[in-house]
Amino acid sequence: MADITKRSDDYSRWYLDVIAAAELAENSPVRGCMVIRPNGYAIWENIQRTLDDKFKELGHVNAYFPLLIPKSFMAKEAEHVEGFAKECAIVTHHRLKQVTVNGKTTVVPDPDSKLEEEYIIRPTSETVIWDAYRKWIQSYRDLPILINQWANVMRWEMRTRMFLRTTEFLWQEGHTAHATAEEGRAETLQMLEVYRWFAEDILAIPVIPGAKTAAERFAGAVETYSIEAMMQDRKALQAATSHDLGQNFAKAFDVKYQDAEGKVEHVWATSWGMSTRIMGALIMCHSDDNGLVLPPRIAHTKVVIVPIWKNDEEMAQVCGMADKLAAELTPVVGKVHVDNRDKMRPGWKYAEWERKGVPLRLELGPRDLAGQQVMMAARHDRKKQPVGFQVLATAVTAELERIQQDLYDQALTRRTEATVQIDSWDDFVKLYEGEGGFAHCHWCGDGTCEEAIQQKTQVTIRNLPFDRDETPGKCVHCGETSIGRVVFAQAY
Repeated sequence: MADITKRSDDYSRWYLDVIAAAELAENSPVRGCMVIRPNGYAIWENIQRTLDDKFKELGHVNAYFPLLIPKSFMAKEAEHVEGFAKECAIVTHHRLKQVTVNGKTTVVPDPDSKLEEEYIIRPTSETVIWDAYRKWIQSYRDLPILINQWANVMRWEMRTRMFLRTTEFLWQEGHTAHATAEEGRAETLQMLEVYRWFAEDILAIPVIPGAKTAAERFAGAVETYSIEAMMQDRKALQAATSHDLGQNFAKAFDVKYQDAEGKVEHVWATSWGMSTRIMGALIMCHSDDNGLVLPPRIAHTKVVIVPIWKNDEEMAQVCGMADKLAAELTPVVGKVHVDNRDKMRPGWKYAEWERKGVPLRLELGPRDLAGQQVMMAARHDRKKQPVGFQVLATAVTAELERIQQDLYDQALTRRTEATVQIDSWDDFVKLYEGEGGFAHCHWCGDGTCEEAIQQKTQVTIRNLPFDRDETPGKCVHCGETSIGRVVFAQAY
């Protein structure tokens, strides 16, 4: 097994080592694109399943729209095209041809196959979806439309890092249409709350919900809301966003409806999304120097049973009981794996499953079998205790809940300890020249001031928290009257 770099030595290297050790993903031959390995994709499938169930519970349905978007569509919403123009990959030809260059055969775009209109590989799907909605919506009876899409998108990033920022990534994107501005705003906030619930209750990641500044708003949105998480290195990570699009896309694509009184007007829109970036947050929020740590509610394998034996007779006995216990536990707690591989020392197996982040390990040797018990070991804090067969399901269920709560509490404590309230520019600069963290500071609300702060310190306003302190004060940078305290941080 390759060593995992310590967080204190090189946090960025540690992050990549954890991904490699847990076999979550690896680099591909395509710049900025990764191969998501089965262990990583199993986590993504759990994310999909949990969110998809919640979306459908709220009335949303799934659909699928094209990967390729006519270039003319991107030009219809001015702010949208400005926001994504530098990240777009373009399809210009529809055929290749073989040619010989310096005696070697290669392929080039066939000049005769140049497209009359070029296509954009979707960076997001608002434009192609709103073109479809124009055909689907005529009357108030057609509203609301509540559609989600699971898809891949492409944004040509300058600096890439697995899961956190990749050229191609997987995500879900919701796109809804409504009869009133109030319905649109309610949908936007409802979906942000879904993301907050998912981050905190399922992923055990405490987040701060709030509104983004105008400078950080989604291209074409009236308002953008986010949930912001703190990683172990005290940097922020935007975990999900929800956008109130107003009537901007409806006007750009001429999507109108006739209300019950016969009045015709444009519909109101939202979009919202969470991507594989959340897996980067999951890794960085909980993992340790021994490898991946996963909250039980999102882990693919909840429990691993490691039988221990010295001879064939013991092997048959302990492996038989391990299979029996796994069959009893699976309906209660979810996937249980029995590691009955031969010719491998138990300690090696323990280390491997620790690196892969399985929340709970059960050790079962001949002495345990004789005592009708297993030794139960939690991944996150390595606490071990004997548990009898008769109470195993109850004990495992309780221990998984303890692990889930512990991980949330630990992350919340870290954030609390790394969060300060600052009122002077000198203290602000000193904080970010040092350890960093979240700073709740007064801000004047001016975008020019916001930009100046970022240029001087590489620190951004993460959001305007819903529960922010609106007590009067002076902007931490310019000294003008404040609109209230906002959250500053260095960020991924």
